[in-house]
Amino acid sequence: MNRTIKKVAVLGSGVMGSRIACHFANIGAQVLLLDIVPRELTPEEQAKGLTLENPAVRNRIVNASLQAAVASNPSPLYRKQDASRIKTGNFDDNLKDIATCDWTIEVVVERLDIKQSLYEKVEKVRKPGTLITSNTSGIPIHLLAEGRSDDFQKHFCGTHFFNPPRYLKLLEIIPTSATDPAVVDFLVHYGDLYLGKTTVLAKDTPAFIANRVGVFAIMDVLQIMQQLGLTVEEVDKLTGPVIGHAKSATFRTSDVVGLDTLINVANGLAQGLPNDEAKAVFELPDFLKQMGEKKWLGDKTGQGFYKKVKGAGANLRFRLST
Repeated sequence: MNRTIKKVAVLGSGVMGSRIACHFANIGAQVLLLDIVPRELTPEEQAKGLTLENPAVRNRIVNASLQAAVASNPSPLYRKQDASRIKTGNFDDNLKDIATCDWTIEVVVERLDIKQSLYEKVEKVRKPGTLITSNTSGIPIHLLAEGRSDDFQKHFCGTHFFNPPRYLKLLEIIPTSATDPAVVDFLVHYGDLYLGKTTVLAKDTPAFIANRVGVFAIMDVLQIMQQLGLTVEEVDKLTGPVIGHAKSATFRTSDVVGLDTLINVANGLAQGLPNDEAKAVFELPDFLKQMGEKKWLGDKTGQGFYKKVKGAGANLRFRLST
């Protein structure tokens, strides 16, 4: 069939979801960006006498995420006015609206049970024949599709973007055995022609291609760092441009990606590769576990291995966390 993408639903407005939404708006698509309804009021909302039923409160999370994305640097938008193509809402009130969308992309938290629960709701309202994909960083795609209808599974696969999605070229397409080959061909072509990506067809193996290699490299560096007694600054000096890598090196890259993503993928690889000769590399060091517990997750929380410093010059935007 001839397939045209005019409207895209993005489920989850975090760092990746909001920026994926912006990139689709860049190319002229209408976007529906949804997220959860807040469970409690902020002190400011309480002072204003608002309730959880107020529309502004119900869409607070998604609106704040989109505003943060639009204001971020580097910008996820070609032009600021492109954000006008993005309509926001929440899962409780607006999930039914994905019936008008040609493609639904799930970008919620990396937990299999949460994703599967959302898919159950999506299946009740999506239009048969429309695309449904996941931006998971490493959860097996076939597990995500378990229990879904034949039409859902036929049009479902992984579409793994990388952060920031406007600028990073790679887009992994990860089908299951049930995915229609025509859907795979379309996504490979669409990613290349319209999204400006280098699309790569990946197998449904733990962490696919890029994260399997990239997370292994980062976790291996963390072990070597401890063995040699190196500091964060020393590691970034040794693993950046001096060896032909990006200036973000190891730890700034980890902050940009998100330490929660790094932790989730590393744990997933440790569990999914029980017989791998390098399985021990994926064991989390104590300091990384502690950072996860403290919610020092990198750029998305304002602090990770580095901490954002307000008012500093462009070259001093980040300093080491303490």
